[in-house]
Amino acid sequence: MSEIDDYISGFPAETRALLADVRAALLRAVPGGEEKIRYGMPSVLLGGRYAIHYAAWKKHLGLYPVGVLSPALEAEIAPFRAAKDSVNFVYTKPVPLDLIERVAAELNARHGARGD
Repeated sequence: MSEIDDYISGFPAETRALLADVRAALLRAVPGGEEKIRYGMPSVLLGGRYAIHYAAWKKHLGLYPVGVLSPALEAEIAPFRAAKDSVNFVYTKPVPLDLIERVAAELNARHGARGD
């Protein structure tokens, strides 16, 4: 088992399933992305350096850091913004996996193009 598998296995079944779905969405958006635990959270490295982190908390799942996106995507993610670079999805509502994947794809393209 990997560090990520260990992290996910420590949660209740419903949360484990959500984390597995988010992990899969991020990996689809970042082909060849490297998985690591950073800052105590699972992360997928974009271009070998910059990472998008995800974590399960008591009442929500968070993505970090998510900087300002293209206008159309920013409008979609805005209801989930918790802070400048944080996005939170509460467990009481369906988590939009397609949106998570599109956010990660845009971040991957942005960071890959800049070489960071």
